[in-house]
Amino acid sequence: MRLISYQPQVSPWTSFDRLSSLRDLLDSAFQLASPGPQTGRGWAPALDIYEDADHVTVKLEAAGLKKEDFDISLHDDNLTVSGERKSETEEREGESFRSERFFGQFSRTVTLPAPVKADGVTATYADGVLTVTLPKAEEAKPRKIEVNVK
Repeated sequence: MRLISYQPQVSPWTSFDRLSSLRDLLDSAFQLASPGPQTGRGWAPALDIYEDADHVTVKLEAAGLKKEDFDISLHDDNLTVSGERKSETEEREGESFRSERFFGQFSRTVTLPAPVKADGVTATYADGVLTVTLPKAEEAKPRKIEVNVK
């Protein structure tokens, strides 16, 4: 493994430029240390999981996909969302450009915090965010227990 060290330099750069350079340096160090998205492992879109009394909601950030690009499955307490963002081909003049968006296949599997009813699961895709709403099974919903006086 090659070690990359950061040597701060005094220059007229703004703070943002320095942070951007540091980020680029750290990104390249992590790509050397472990296989990353460009080495065939794919990419993993960010997701959030919310839970309320009646539902578990999973929101997955996946801009640039179409609804047919997703495959959603539920097995036991695991929700799997997979798909593929197809690479865009764009003709550019010149030699210098930067590409930070990931393309290719992805798969995210999350263990749900509560049992859900599989037949009531819905999925919507709007503004680059896939929202999967999973209704909780009755046994997973909180119940109010009355106290009886004797």
